[in-house]
Amino acid sequence: MSVLVTGGCGYLGSHTCLALLEAGYEVVAVDNLCNSSRESLKRVSELTGQPFKLYECDVRNGMQLMQVVEQNNVEAVIHFAALKSVSESFEKPLEYYENNVGGTLTLLRVMALQKVPYLVFSSSATVYGEQEVQPVHESAALRPCSPYGRTKVTCEEMIEAAARANPDFSAVILRYFNPVGAHESGRIGEAPQGEPSNLLPRLTRAAAGSLPPLVIAGDDFPTPDGTGLRDYVHVCDIAQGHVAALEALERRPSGVLTCNLGAGRPVSVRELIDTFERATGVSVPCRVGPRREGDLAACWADITRARQELGWSPLRTMEEACRDAWNWQSQNPFGYDGPVL
Repeated sequence: MSVLVTGGCGYLGSHTCLALLEAGYEVVAVDNLCNSSRESLKRVSELTGQPFKLYECDVRNGMQLMQVVEQNNVEAVIHFAALKSVSESFEKPLEYYENNVGGTLTLLRVMALQKVPYLVFSSSATVYGEQEVQPVHESAALRPCSPYGRTKVTCEEMIEAAARANPDFSAVILRYFNPVGAHESGRIGEAPQGEPSNLLPRLTRAAAGSLPPLVIAGDDFPTPDGTGLRDYVHVCDIAQGHVAALEALERRPSGVLTCNLGAGRPVSVRELIDTFERATGVSVPCRVGPRREGDLAACWADITRARQELGWSPLRTMEEACRDAWNWQSQNPFGYDGPVL
């Protein structure tokens, strides 16, 4: 099967491209490179020993996207391409709607015109917002607390509407929680342009001395140690979840299946710091700061449906995620833009 991966050069996209190639899929990637590097997929090709096509293309460009799909006989799409910073989405809400919702709408139109039957959509646990019941099940009411989260809800609604209107189209929506870590080789990992917004890359850079001490965003939450509880899941497990979703699409009837991907257990910010220090032997300079707008006290996943419907479960531990993240940081202190050490 020929699979189009949008946002293929990004953190999740690159690890998923690697997992797809290892599983025997033919991969075609597109990326506008606004927050990623071609180098990631060059390294994926080196790791797998398999060449594949990468097009510099924005998914909002319908004509160019149509050509890519048609020329490569694309049979399925995994859609990552999106802006994804919760904090930035408060500053640039219209840019987030235009990019995330507009890009998904264009992609769905192209898929309909080219009769591409399968879609795996990269959603997020941010669609849930504040929930009284933890862990969070897929049936929970959607209460996104940020413009970013609301763009993901809108995209999910468009996908569901498209599936209702077309019995030949089916999709798996994956709401994943907090992807962390890197490929065990240290060759690909999380490399945001500018200062990272996610916790673990900020932690590893603070430990390496390339960023100031890590700021713990609030220690007055109603949690056991006062810091936020989150569900951290290894990025390679997330990548395998996308392969499992594609396999499920091939055997399921048409329609939309929504699944959480997470570790299924909560980890506090302080627990993550302690785990990193124990796993790597490296200390993390840190201090407590104020809460960030949109941050929740606790959020972790009920992953029962993913186990039952996709046959997927996370295999890697938090310690492995921390070691792999530090291995990536140590080898690539400047991300993909500098020499490998």
